[in-house]
Amino acid sequence: MKKSFRATLIDTVLQSANDYDNLVVLNADSARALKLTDFTAAYPDRMYGMGISEADMVGTAAGMAAAGLLPVIVGFSMFVSEKPFEQLRQAVAYPNLNVKVIATHSGLCVGQDGATHQALEDMAVMRSLPNFKVYAAADVAETKAAVEAMLKHDGPAYLRLGRDLAEDIFDENKSFYPGGADVLREGADVTIAACGLMVEQALLAASALRCEGINATVLNTYSVKPLPEALLLERARKTKAFVTAEDHSVIGGLGGAVCEFLSQTCPVPVIRVGVKDCFGESGTQDELYHKYGLTADHIVDAARRAVSMKG
Repeated sequence: MKKSFRATLIDTVLQSANDYDNLVVLNADSARALKLTDFTAAYPDRMYGMGISEADMVGTAAGMAAAGLLPVIVGFSMFVSEKPFEQLRQAVAYPNLNVKVIATHSGLCVGQDGATHQALEDMAVMRSLPNFKVYAAADVAETKAAVEAMLKHDGPAYLRLGRDLAEDIFDENKSFYPGGADVLREGADVTIAACGLMVEQALLAASALRCEGINATVLNTYSVKPLPEALLLERARKTKAFVTAEDHSVIGGLGGAVCEFLSQTCPVPVIRVGVKDCFGESGTQDELYHKYGLTADHIVDAARRAVSMKG
């Protein structure tokens, strides 16, 4: 059953406001689109609408954190990661302030809003910043767990979410911690490390591969920074072939991070499934995933290639 990222996000933030009396929420003219109006109604003195001024929003959040508040920035991925990058670097990452950034509408799943709104570079941008943790949630249960884990952590963190609906993968008691990942399928022939909405596609691919006699490990690699290094190393030694899958550019995101790590620790073939160094366009999520190579069939093809490259 598919459920809404946004509905779960707001419910979780509302619940968290009861636990953290210093929690405040900031948005840049996106309260209605993100369904933040419920939070405004419940806590009118803890919601800050900053207008279409993302740089000011990040600077304000930094000041709030320095004064002891717990600021949570919520907005479209493109406009809370890439537009205010200088402020994220100088005002949040450099002084290592306790600011949380929750980014919705990431990747091609933004659909008809088109290339200007499809953040395909945000994980690459955010994981380049010292002190920032970078996460991606695959479904609503993981969204709730991720927000709760972020709020417990003292320091900057970035959470990447899809636009709206995601298939249920986890139950209500989902674990989530920095440097974590989940082993969803066991297989000895190839490892598929996926994050976000591509976890569903990775599971479908693993089922198809099993029919061909290829047994795939499937990892939900929700912690992109820090990586689950021990688990990645273990699986590289066991399967000796990797596929990464993400709704993001193949440059600098999960695939880039996995390649960087394994090239220095256990070099194995790695085939990256993602957007191939280009911008997106308008269309439905399904249409765009098919055109840009983000389906289970594309993961199956990548896994075959990775297995064929094993020494």
